[in-house]
Amino acid sequence: MSPDAAPFLPPSLLLTLAFAIALAGGFALKLWLAGRQLRHVARGRAAVPPAFAHRIPLAAHQKAADYTVAKLRFGMLEAALGAAVLLGWTLFGGLDALNRSLLELLGGGMVQQLALLLAFALISGLIDLPATLYQTFVLEQRFGFNQTTPGLWLSDLAKSTFLGALIGLPLAAAILWLMASAGSLWWLWAWALWTGFNLLMVWAYPAFIAPFFNKFEPLGDEDLAARVKALMQRCGFTAKGFFVMDGSRRSAHANAYFTGFGASKRVVFFDTLLRQLAPAEVEAVLAHELGHFHHRHIAKRMAAMFLLSLAGFALLGWLSGAPWFYAGLGVQPNLSSLVPGVANAPSDALALLLFALAVPVFTVFLSPLFAQLSRRHEFEADAYAARQTHGADLASALLKLYEDNASTLTPDPLYVKFYYSHPPATERLARMQAGAPA
Repeated sequence: MSPDAAPFLPPSLLLTLAFAIALAGGFALKLWLAGRQLRHVARGRAAVPPAFAHRIPLAAHQKAADYTVAKLRFGMLEAALGAAVLLGWTLFGGLDALNRSLLELLGGGMVQQLALLLAFALISGLIDLPATLYQTFVLEQRFGFNQTTPGLWLSDLAKSTFLGALIGLPLAAAILWLMASAGSLWWLWAWALWTGFNLLMVWAYPAFIAPFFNKFEPLGDEDLAARVKALMQRCGFTAKGFFVMDGSRRSAHANAYFTGFGASKRVVFFDTLLRQLAPAEVEAVLAHELGHFHHRHIAKRMAAMFLLSLAGFALLGWLSGAPWFYAGLGVQPNLSSLVPGVANAPSDALALLLFALAVPVFTVFLSPLFAQLSRRHEFEADAYAARQTHGADLASALLKLYEDNASTLTPDPLYVKFYYSHPPATERLARMQAGAPA
């Protein structure tokens, strides 16, 4: 090496190498964890764990094992496809080619940038379409969970696409305008806009968006309504109303949730949940949801999300002005010099897309931290529910939901630590029975 040679690799090449290593490492980690889960579930398939032998039939246990294995194998294929598509968009030049084509067609400016975001979303959706169809109409259908029809599925797709464009394009246009016009601190204004938008959605979703897809009817069971109202009063909560959602139109899976804030808070029960659980069990499930609000889990998660998004916008504000960021991920940012007749073409939409593509590659290794925090919140909500209702009712409800949703009772412990946002049944019920503090 000559004395004048640069001792370090250029930043763009360093980013390329880091991105490739992180992508390969994350993919290998996912496959290894999935393999552990497959083997662990398969070994436990033959017999129901002793702690559940008196409640869970062997046939239900084996169905859960088979369902888990089927989803894992499909997930491994999805992970491989996702890694290949990500490479195609970035290092293999797909996003760069799409951007150049739209630049030649539309010239530089806001219209071209919005067209790039829209085209990327549509192409990504088309790529994901076969996997979505297989999961809904083959995998879920095979295990008796799918209730949707092709017509309803197409209707949902059309509605979600329409709403995504109606809401997403103006938001994207506002962020792109800030990137171009708000100076070096554009990212701070963009973060404020993003934060306000998310708070608005918390209020607007239950009242305006969710009814676009599902029917919500007032809870007709007067005895159950009186029971949950008394629970709410006992816990110091108020709600705009108690509603039943027609979840059975799409899936046999059951759930309940407490959504909104302020005057828009409402309790929503899936109709499948009301069919599967006794009134005391429904009350216990609702008490669990109230536990999240009592411990301010929702507010804490939102605050954490806003802080992380602030850091993300600050990072994007730095990276969007660095040519090596684009070059390192397979995109040429100086497009005005590459496309004749186009001057001063902005690269802001490219920066947004590249950032959205690259961040999950590097943050996948943080998954265990977020999963652990979520499991801790679930334990705290369980303990709260056990204090407000009967712990036996909550345990009974959870067992029914584990059985009806075909959740495996024998997950791999390491897979749990990495992925599970809810504690496995063994840990959760053991904690309740022991009466240990969360």
